[in-house]
Amino acid sequence: MLNFESVAMRYADGTQALGGVSLQVPAGQFCVVLGSSGAGKSTLLRMANGLVKPTQGTVQVEGVRIAADSLARIRPRIGMIHQQFNLVLRSTVAENVLAGALPAMPTWRALLGLFSDEARRKACELIESVGLQEQHLRRRVSELSGGQQQRVGIARAFMLAPPLVLADEPVASLDPQTSHDVLSLLRRQARERGTTVLCSLHQIELACEFADRIVALRHGAVVFDGAPGAFDPQVFDAVYGRAPAAVRPGGHIAEPEVVLPLHTGVLELAQ
Repeated sequence: MLNFESVAMRYADGTQALGGVSLQVPAGQFCVVLGSSGAGKSTLLRMANGLVKPTQGTVQVEGVRIAADSLARIRPRIGMIHQQFNLVLRSTVAENVLAGALPAMPTWRALLGLFSDEARRKACELIESVGLQEQHLRRRVSELSGGQQQRVGIARAFMLAPPLVLADEPVASLDPQTSHDVLSLLRRQARERGTTVLCSLHQIELACEFADRIVALRHGAVVFDGAPGAFDPQVFDAVYGRAPAAVRPGGHIAEPEVVLPLHTGVLELAQ
């Protein structure tokens, strides 16, 4: 489904963000990328939708190589969930979710906001499926909590039923309970639709709880690739260069605080 083949990224100032990473993510897998800030997580995700062009290697989605001449064709097949939500705060929840359909629309219809009835129905279903209510449809996004805004972001990402969703630190700005709720929602939405998810996180315990697979980066290289249950204190040290404070019952790693923060009916959308 998603294939990184010896990808590397070296910036003009000589900084190497990634160095020859090869990684295959099969269809339907929830894969979490871990690592310290600057390890290369965001660069890897941004390569997958063409926002960053590797200086070496190739990226393929569903067998299609990410390149300038394939972006228009492949980007509607990729949903994106952002750390800072990237919503239009002055627009309504419904308008923000409908925006997820724009990559598949003719330019003239997109500029005029002429969404089909099918798109409006899909937006309503998604808004309901992420736990928002009918009264939220016409509410400005600026009036929502952070957790509610990220629910809007998840609904928008699934608007075109993409086979791949990229989530770049989707819970970094949320409190622990809301983070748990949002990742639960993302995993459920993905599993119901058979969607592949590549998600970068800082919180190890959340990665161990929600991931099917963890890939850990350090200095732009893969230092761990395996099941969450195998992420033990020795792996922690290899990833972060130090030992964890403790191992909690059940094998969960306690992270040092100094560095790591831890259908009821279709809604009606106004025409």
